Amino acid sequence: MKVYKEVIRYESVPLSARHHDRATTEPISFFFSNLEELFSWKPTTQDMFNIAVTPLAKRYPPLDNSHRPKTLVCHDLMGGYLEDRFIQGSDSKDPYVFYHWQYIDIFVYFSHRMFTIPPVCWTNAAHKHGVSVLGTFITEWEDGGKMCESFLAGDEATYKAVADQMVSLARFYRFDGWLVNIENVLSSVAVSRVPLFLSYLTEKFHSQIPGGLVIWYDSVIHTGELKWQNELNDDNRQFFDACDGIFTNYNWKEDHLQRMADEPRRTDVYIGVDIFARGEVVGGKFETFKALEMIRQYGFSAALFAPGWVYECFNREQFLENQQKFWSLIENHLYSHSLSALPICSSFCLGRGNKRFSYGQAEEIGPWFNLSAQELQPMLSEVSIDEGTSYVKSRICPQDAWHGGNSLLIEGALSADTNGVSLRLFPLHVPAPEKLMTSIVYKLEGAPNVLVSLELSTQDAPYCSVERISQLSAEAPSQSHTLEPLTDPPQFLTTPEQDKSDGWSKRFYEVQLSGCLLNSLSVRFSRTQQNGEEESFVCRVGEIRVLDASLPPPHPVQPSDLTLSHVHWRRDQQSDQLFVSLTLHWSHPMDNIRHFRIYCRGVTCHRAPASQPHLLGLAHACIYRVVDLPVPNPCPPAPGTLEFTVQPVNRDIVQTLPPAWGNLALEFVEQTHTEV
Repeated sequence: MKVYKEVIRYESVPLSARHHDRATTEPISFFFSNLEELFSWKPTTQDMFNIAVTPLAKRYPPLDNSHRPKTLVCHDLMGGYLEDRFIQGSDSKDPYVFYHWQYIDIFVYFSHRMFTIPPVCWTNAAHKHGVSVLGTFITEWEDGGKMCESFLAGDEATYKAVADQMVSLARFYRFDGWLVNIENVLSSVAVSRVPLFLSYLTEKFHSQIPGGLVIWYDSVIHTGELKWQNELNDDNRQFFDACDGIFTNYNWKEDHLQRMADEPRRTDVYIGVDIFARGEVVGGKFETFKALEMIRQYGFSAALFAPGWVYECFNREQFLENQQKFWSLIENHLYSHSLSALPICSSFCLGRGNKRFSYGQAEEIGPWFNLSAQELQPMLSEVSIDEGTSYVKSRICPQDAWHGGNSLLIEGALSADTNGVSLRLFPLHVPAPEKLMTSIVYKLEGAPNVLVSLELSTQDAPYCSVERISQLSAEAPSQSHTLEPLTDPPQFLTTPEQDKSDGWSKRFYEVQLSGCLLNSLSVRFSRTQQNGEEESFVCRVGEIRVLDASLPPPHPVQPSDLTLSHVHWRRDQQSDQLFVSLTLHWSHPMDNIRHFRIYCRGVTCHRAPASQPHLLGLAHACIYRVVDLPVPNPCPPAPGTLEFTVQPVNRDIVQTLPPAWGNLALEFVEQTHTEV
C-alpha cells in the first residue's frame, strides 16, 4: 500500500488559479484572453482534468462527405463558461443541455474570449455522437485590431507560432479545430497575411489531427475593412479558399443564396442563422425552419447560432419541452447521421438529473449536472398508424432512471385492430458481426397484454466488412427482425445487484447474422393476445445494449498506480470540523468506461475500527479532485488515516469488481509547536 504522510497545515496549496475555482479548488475549464497567455501555455499535471477522454466516434456518412449539406451549431449562451466550466459537475437545478446530436455535424463553443477552449464536458458529449468540436479564436474592437497587427503584420514566424500553439491546444485537449473570427479592421499588411495564416493553420490541423477543421467567419474583407457580406463572394473568397469553410453572417436574403448557387464547394458554405432573429433575417426563433428550408433548397450547409434561445427566453422548468418543440420544427430540414461501430450502449442520461440512479436505485438525492455523464441520445419522435388510432411517442423522463439521471419515456396505444407498432431509437450503419448480443432494461406501467421487445433492421450488404462497406443501392431491401429473448441471461450482462431494482424488467437477445448491415435499432410494442380492446401503456426504457458477441467479453480490471497530490487542509472556525481537499490520479484503459466510482473510508485513531466506505462521487477520467471532505481529528500519538479506492464501471459489461482496498492511504497528524 502507498502511504502518504501529511502534517496538517492550513496555508494555501500551490494550485493554478486558471485550472481551479479559487473558492473551492474544484477543477474548472478555462480560456486565454490574449497572446501572452497563449504563448506562455505549457501543459502540466493540472491540465489533465481538461483533456477529453472520449474519441470522436465513427459515424455514417463521415463528415468529409462533400455531397451532403452539413449542420453546425454555434453555442453562445450568456457569455459561456457557466455551470459547464465545473469539470466534475455541479448541483445546478435547471442547467442547459444539448442532446439532438444526431442532427448536427459540428459543434462550436463560442465566447468573446480571444481563445475559447471548449469545456471538456462538451467535447466528451459531442464525440460520443460522432460530432466534431471547435473552439473559437476571436478578436474584436480596437484591442483586437492591435492584437492582430502584433502577430499578422510582422514576419511569418509570428503568425506561424500562433497557429502552432492553436494546433497544440487542440491536440492536447483533444478537440477538433477552430472557428476563426476577426471582427476588427486590419491594415493592408495584416489582412494580406490572413490567408497565409489560415492556410498554414489548416494544413497543420490536417496533418496532425484526423478530421481537423478550420472555419472562417464572414467579417473582414480583403481590403481590411470590417464589412459583413452575408455570402461568399470575391471580397472574402481568399479566406474561404485557405481553409475548410466559411460561416456567413446572418442578414442574408434569398438573392445572396442565388448568387452562390454555382459554388462547387457549397457544402463548405455554412449559412448563418441567428436563432434570436436579431436584425433583418429570414426565420429565427420557432420559425427557424423558414431559413433552413431556403438554405437547403440551394444545397448549402447551415450554421445555427445560439439555439440556447429556448433556454434564455423561456421558463427554465419547461426547457426540455421547449427544446423538443424547437428541434421538432426543423428536423425535416436536417440530415441525421448514423452510428457505425459497436458496442452501442446507452442509459439515455442527458448529463443532468433530479436524482442520480444506479441499477434503478436512487443513490443521490438532489439536482446534479455533468455533460461528461451524458450517454448516447436516441431519436425522439412520434409514430402513428391505422389513421392515428395506434401510436407511440417518446420523450426524456427526468423522474426515473436505470443509470444516471434520466430514462426514455415512451407513451402509446394499440387499437383493437393493431398487432404492434415500432419506434426507431438509433439509426445504424454497422457491418453485422457473426453473433450479436442485445439487451433492454425497461419498466412497463399498466397494459398487461403489451409485450416489449427489441427490433433490428438489416440491409443486404454481401461485400461489407469492418474495414470497408460497399456502396448500397437504393433498391437494397431492408428487413425488420423482432427478437426473441433468451431464457437465461448471459452472466457478463447481469449481476445480483440488478435484481434489487423494483419494477424494472430485463430482456436479453442473441442474434446470428451473416452478410448484412445493421441499419436501425427500434423498440416494439405488440399484443400478447387479442381481446378486442385498446391497450394504452407507458414504458420507461432504462438501458439499451448492442454488443459484438463473436468476441469474448472483456474482463474488468482494477485501476493501477493510484496516487494523490495537491493536499489542502481547512478547519471550520465555528464547528471545529477538519476538511481536506486533494487530487487522486490512477491508470486504467478508458475503452467503454461509463465512469469511476470514488470511495473513501477512515479511522479516527489506532483504537477505532475502519469506517464504512463512503461514495465521494463519480469521475469520467483517471483523475478526481476530492473537495472539502470532512475528516476526523487525529488521535495522538497515532495519526488519523484515510483510505481511498477507485471502482471502474463499464458500459459493455455489467460485472463490476468490488472496490479494492489496500492501495492508497493518507496518514495525517496535527502540526506541533516544535515543527518548523
